Amino acid sequence: MFRIKKLDIFITKQFGLLFIATFFICQFVLMMQFLWRYVDDLIGKGLSLDVLAQFFWYMGVMLMPQAFPLAILLSSLITFGNLGESSELTAIKAAGISLLQSMRSLIGIVLLITIASFYFQEVIGPKAFVSFQQLLLSMKQKNPEVEIPEGIFYDGIPGSNLYVQQKDLKTGMLYGIMIYRMNGSYEDAAIILADSGRIQATAEKKHLWLKLYSGEWFENMRQSGLNVATNVPYRRETFANKQILLDFDGGLNMAEAGFIASDARAKNVSKILHDLDSIREFNDSVGRQYYQEARNLAFTLPTLSKSDSLKMEQEVKDDKISLDTVFRKMTDVQRKEVIRQASQDVQMMNSSNEFKRVYSFLINREERMHKMEAINKFTLSLSCLIFFFIGAPLGAIIRKGGLGVPVIISVLVFIVFYILDSTGMKMARDDNWTVWFGKMLGTAVLTPIAIFFSYKANNDSVVFNVELYRQLLFRMLGLRSKRHITRKEVIIEDPKYLMDAEMLKNISIEVSNYSEAHKLLRWPNPIKVFFRPGDDHEIEHINNVLETAIEDLSYTTNNYVLMKLGQYPIIATHAHTRPFRRKWLNVLIGIFLPTGLFFYFRMMRFRFRLYRDLQHIIAINVKLIPRVIELGNLQKEMAPVV
Repeated sequence: MFRIKKLDIFITKQFGLLFIATFFICQFVLMMQFLWRYVDDLIGKGLSLDVLAQFFWYMGVMLMPQAFPLAILLSSLITFGNLGESSELTAIKAAGISLLQSMRSLIGIVLLITIASFYFQEVIGPKAFVSFQQLLLSMKQKNPEVEIPEGIFYDGIPGSNLYVQQKDLKTGMLYGIMIYRMNGSYEDAAIILADSGRIQATAEKKHLWLKLYSGEWFENMRQSGLNVATNVPYRRETFANKQILLDFDGGLNMAEAGFIASDARAKNVSKILHDLDSIREFNDSVGRQYYQEARNLAFTLPTLSKSDSLKMEQEVKDDKISLDTVFRKMTDVQRKEVIRQASQDVQMMNSSNEFKRVYSFLINREERMHKMEAINKFTLSLSCLIFFFIGAPLGAIIRKGGLGVPVIISVLVFIVFYILDSTGMKMARDDNWTVWFGKMLGTAVLTPIAIFFSYKANNDSVVFNVELYRQLLFRMLGLRSKRHITRKEVIIEDPKYLMDAEMLKNISIEVSNYSEAHKLLRWPNPIKVFFRPGDDHEIEHINNVLETAIEDLSYTTNNYVLMKLGQYPIIATHAHTRPFRRKWLNVLIGIFLPTGLFFYFRMMRFRFRLYRDLQHIIAINVKLIPRVIELGNLQKEMAPVV
């Protein structure tokens, strides 16, 4: 029986607060990225605050389903990263509660968010899309506010070009005004010059009111029936002040939403499935019509009558006459006419086929867009669940909270999903991939990853243990770390100096004998390296004895001995004989020549390094053994007599 426990409440609170915060952050980032696409259409339009508020509201509602997965990914990463970093996740597992059991409350919450995401896309999203596109189209068509620049002609007023030499921002006066008006055609043009003036919009923002001072008005006086070739009469007017009213619609008129409603994004799933039948039927009728036109295309000769053309066409079909023979019997004029007509027919056919190709692509693309939008409503909702099963296990594995590593991982995962989804959508839209494959690509790739991370995290895997990969890289490249010997803070028992000195003497003798017996500076036989077992038990014994002596001497308080112990190299006991311990792996590497050469030369490097290490061990022993014997004798003298 499912019961709500304190642990479920605790984890839910942690996740809930983070989800709310990350959701608004993701929503803001997505809205800013979306806003840059339309910023050029909004600048300089003099839009009121209520219009901008509607614009951002509809934009936010449209982008909410996209913000849900990213917010879930980031909040789940931080939640379980914080639990792991503070060792709370370790305590939960120590109590016998697995990772999946601790996630059960969040799984229910994420399922509710998934349903809410689908509801937004199915019910609220289409309405918001229609309202947003209608508002955006109206904003694009809105005339800008009159902000007259200095020194250039301003064409923002319909039917007029306005030039201002200078303007006073404090008083609003304009100086050196020139207005060029086009009332209909060149014959009706008018030019107005004024020393100064003012301009402002009327209260209803339907007209502009100009008050001009000390100027002249030049206007052509076109008369009906007047011959254009003759001089056009004009009138000239001088005025001290004059008022002019210009048409200027500065308000926001909402555009029609009829064609917007036909977009696939403005429909729910049931509407899309209903309209797909009509779209398919229309596309099939267009295809049948094009096929019928191609079948009914008749071959006719332009220089012959219809009956003669049909008769000759039948003779050509019956192989009684060839086209080359007909062409040779024609006169030069007829041949030129045939070639000209054939060229025109080919051009017309090419143009017709190109038009049909483009039109067929567009109507088929409309069908694919409806299918893609229907699938997208499910895949985008399902991504909430997938991102949770990626974020929560990753947080439990990396055990890093805050906004550092989780943000980086979240961005990388979302970028991978975005690239896969965008690529699949583009390829499916252009009919290069099937619609199902293109739209399911991102989901199909991330789902196995989510299952893999969940399995590894639930089984306490070290798949993201950085130290493990560091050691593996060091082993692959033949790198090694230095030996670090430090003074012990607490020493329970002093080293056995005389015994350690005897062990070091024996090591020096064994190392000398080993160096003479094994020719480490020679190139070994590749067959023995890759296809025969080659464990070096002798060097393993030397290394074990050396490590035993070093371990015992590390409990000394003598600084010189500690310094010399830190100079002993760390010996690789098998890398100089073969690449790997497993025989089948060595055989596999040896068969593939490029990797075989790499590991063969790597093994030779280890042989050269082992030779230098053995010589270095002898040199250290020469200096260390006398001091160890001295300490041993001192230890023997100070020992109490029993």
